[in-house]
Amino acid sequence: MDSTFHSVTLDEDKCRGCINCMKRCPTEAIRVRGGKAKIIAERCIDCGECIRLCPHRAKKAYTDSLDELGRFKYNVALPSPSFYGQFNHLEDVNYVLTALLRIGFNEVYEVAASAEIISQLTREVLRNGSLPRPVISSACPAVVRLIRVRFPSLCGNVLPVLAPVDLSARRARAKAAAKTGLSPADIGVFFISPCPAKVTAARSPIGHSRSDIDGVLSSGDIYLKLIKEIKRIERPEPLCTSGILGIGWASSGGESAGLLDEKYLAADGIENVIKVLEEVEDDKLGHIGFIELNACVGGCVGGVLNVENPFVAKARILSLRKYMPVSQNRLPGSDEEDRSEYYWDKPLEYAPVMILDEDMDAALLKMRRIEDITQSLPGLDCGSCGAPSCRAFAEDVVRGIAGENDCVLLYKEQIMKLVGENAAFSNLIPAPFRNPAAKTAKEDKKE
Repeated sequence: MDSTFHSVTLDEDKCRGCINCMKRCPTEAIRVRGGKAKIIAERCIDCGECIRLCPHRAKKAYTDSLDELGRFKYNVALPSPSFYGQFNHLEDVNYVLTALLRIGFNEVYEVAASAEIISQLTREVLRNGSLPRPVISSACPAVVRLIRVRFPSLCGNVLPVLAPVDLSARRARAKAAAKTGLSPADIGVFFISPCPAKVTAARSPIGHSRSDIDGVLSSGDIYLKLIKEIKRIERPEPLCTSGILGIGWASSGGESAGLLDEKYLAADGIENVIKVLEEVEDDKLGHIGFIELNACVGGCVGGVLNVENPFVAKARILSLRKYMPVSQNRLPGSDEEDRSEYYWDKPLEYAPVMILDEDMDAALLKMRRIEDITQSLPGLDCGSCGAPSCRAFAEDVVRGIAGENDCVLLYKEQIMKLVGENAAFSNLIPAPFRNPAAKTAKEDKKE
């Protein structure tokens, strides 16, 4: 990967090694060793699935604090479209935008406004037919990183344009600099994020060389600070600059709806995303023009940094849209004009984090060894070895980070060969792994 920075972190004091996170990680980036989960940094895509699943809250996401605003002379907030869905009984997004000014920001710039521009740009790209079909959205950084790691053949299908938040940050800084006369370095641009993947994308961008985002704040943290302020507002300032198309990006299918075309597919939830990408890789979805993929269930409203149930948040977004215009933002000029500022400045490339060896012959030998070990394993994918599957365990053995005796069942077989079907020993083996014909010490005593 381009950087080792990750927003998903582990609190070892809370971790109990329960393997829930390990079993659900989409890139097999987690192992459990010594009773604690370990994150393989180069494989992690910061999707936040482990944060969502951890029953002990040992996984958490790193985000910035509002104290960071003190580093700059002028600060701009970038609220995501999904942020509006966190507030109950909200009939006007201007209440949220006005409240952001009251907690320390000098200006707000809606990400939804840039989403409308990206929607128009995407329509142009699809008309031009310059990318292989289906074109895959680049808006979800977790999905883009997943493609780099697990589906390298699809890198060319990914839409090489800035995500709405990146375009917003760039435009917000330029607008604030022109308005205030301040140096761009004196202007702080802060994104209010629904997920850890966008935190990582701000620190370690993919597709473009730099990010204009100075800090990323948790949607949940800012929500708690705004509740009291919103109640104090009698008449909000008219700050909203987005419409139905932009706000719609908050939930799955919203980006696709902005294309004004029926030949699209929208999927959400990391497991569903993987299934769709496998279909694309097998060339089964060539009839689809555009694919929108969101790692979180429900889309960005399902991000783990939010506070509200994604389905409730989606309903609130739909209610808000009733009072808004269709769209308030368009690309300047015609589609023949230079659009380079909206595109990535470097290609999306495969991140070979799963390569076994730089030498092809050595890699093939290791692959055969993995196959042999996998065949010798029980195939239960129980996770007792500290790896998510038997094949992942075999790979760990070949890489030298695990031993074959780490498999509980293989170790049991070796011990049983040494001691035989001893009743006292059988009593020490976990019930699911006991030989049905072997009696426990308690059963033997009864007889």
